Amino acid sequence: MKFEQIDRKKKLITGIGSPLIDILAYENEEFLEKTGAVKGGMKYVDREFIEQTLSFTTQQPVLVPGGSACNTVVGIGKLGGPARFVGKSGCGDMARLFETDLKKNNVDPALLKSSSPTGRVLSIITPDAQRSMFTFLGASSEAQPHEITEKCFEDAAIVHIEGYLLFNEALIMAALKAAKSAGALVSLDLASFTVVEASKKILDGIVNDFVDILIANEDEAQAFTGYSDDVKAITAMAQNTTIAALKVGKRGSYISHNGSTLKIEPIGEGDVKDTTGAGDLWASGFLFGLVNGYSFEKCGKLGSACGYEVTRVTGANIPEAGWERIKILLEE
Repeated sequence: MKFEQIDRKKKLITGIGSPLIDILAYENEEFLEKTGAVKGGMKYVDREFIEQTLSFTTQQPVLVPGGSACNTVVGIGKLGGPARFVGKSGCGDMARLFETDLKKNNVDPALLKSSSPTGRVLSIITPDAQRSMFTFLGASSEAQPHEITEKCFEDAAIVHIEGYLLFNEALIMAALKAAKSAGALVSLDLASFTVVEASKKILDGIVNDFVDILIANEDEAQAFTGYSDDVKAITAMAQNTTIAALKVGKRGSYISHNGSTLKIEPIGEGDVKDTTGAGDLWASGFLFGLVNGYSFEKCGKLGSACGYEVTRVTGANIPEAGWERIKILLEE
């Protein structure tokens, strides 16, 4: 089973979302409870909240460039595919760190600029490897609909949109319309069950009218469809989009297209250190496979390999040894 409705002359995948610096803190469940975090979810906070919470951490946090769509296109760049990232960053050291990291990973940084601080996410990682997030959007929240034009997505085969943009209806609508005007397919990652719950009023219409590829994990899928059963959830997801992909962690994933559903077995087991970026990197492998004409089975396996390798390290950056293992799968 392959996906034939894609322009094979185009390989570029463009991500749009929030340029953020990930601040990774390893703490126990008691610490997490004191912060008021939503376990496995995300809350928006101000900069002061993040700084105050960091003052109580028991270990030195790790700083790495991140953001959902950014993680995905960086993965595509590491796989050897052309990639671009669109978003608004600030100025200063964090902004320079972010842009330098994009270029180092073969991603074209189509960054809008602001004088405000670059956004950041405090991810609290508990011993079960689950991450619970507090997000300060900073400069990324200042992106304006008129700044997102067809030119942002020029030559893109797929425009990958992170679900967090659903919190800004005008901005995501501008991105969706510009992507379609540019002739690209639209991929939407639902990002977090809290995002889905907060966006129900507009989400169904957006999926029906614009989305070609819908990606979710089991929590997001349940919030979107009302089903906790994998097969029922993927079937419901696929009703109003061309391709639906359901990630179910250690149980693998499902891909549905044209009324046919494929179960992808997981790759790797154990050795999980941090789930930050696992879903984003799954999307890297899957979307890279689609634009290169791979079968759905190989797309899913590549997604699983990328998602697994990133859980073996802190943060969303797979080390070179991990990419070498992934490339062996590509060559099969």
